[in-house]
Amino acid sequence: MENYVNLQVNEGIGTIEFFTKQSNSLPGATLKELADTITKAGEDDSIKVIILKSGGERAFCAGASFDELLAIEDKDTGKEFFLGFARVINAMRKAPKFIIGRVQGKAVGGGIGVASATDYCFATKFASIKLSELAVGIGPFVVSPAIERKMGVAATSQMAINATEFHDAQWAADKGLYQQIFDDAGAMDEAVDALAQKLVKSNPESMAMMKKVFWRGTEDWDKLLDERAQISGELVTSDYTKNFITEFKKKLG
Repeated sequence: MENYVNLQVNEGIGTIEFFTKQSNSLPGATLKELADTITKAGEDDSIKVIILKSGGERAFCAGASFDELLAIEDKDTGKEFFLGFARVINAMRKAPKFIIGRVQGKAVGGGIGVASATDYCFATKFASIKLSELAVGIGPFVVSPAIERKMGVAATSQMAINATEFHDAQWAADKGLYQQIFDDAGAMDEAVDALAQKLVKSNPESMAMMKKVFWRGTEDWDKLLDERAQISGELVTSDYTKNFITEFKKKLG
């Protein structure tokens, strides 16, 4: 299958699904399309609630595309790549509709940032998480504000410092990332649909105002995430990062 971002609208529910062949890791083009699609859904009056999900069964999102990270040669190109994650998070933040997350499998790096920017997140027991950026030689600068907002400074710091360790779905739920965990995707989908159906019947103005209240204190994120993207863009050009990604890709065959 080729990479895609799809938006389907059915009786007031806008379902956005993204997919890439490398465990749903996100290259720049997909990040742009995802941000634009979220913005479009937020502006569509026929959509009352948004569901965000990824294709496939095993991984929700493996974070940044290693192919694109390896191809970055200068800090400006690096900044522009990481701005892709900033735009996705800010599009989710600004959308005047609740976004329900559906996490069927592992979330790594930027994938945790995407899950953190949802307003209510469901997951399966297979949805373990790892904030791997430091191990690659950079850091979770762009996504950490969203993760810290949802999970707190202590949990964010723990993941960022111990960057090679996966934490299971229950740990993530205990820290506030996931609101409910299920044994399988089928049970999760039933719960996702049930909540979406309830929200479709709710007052859109009330939900929009509630979302503003819930995201209070993030009004400076356009500037903040731009500054964080600059930091990541500079670090990704380091010899450490280039060597790590090259060796990692060799191990993958």
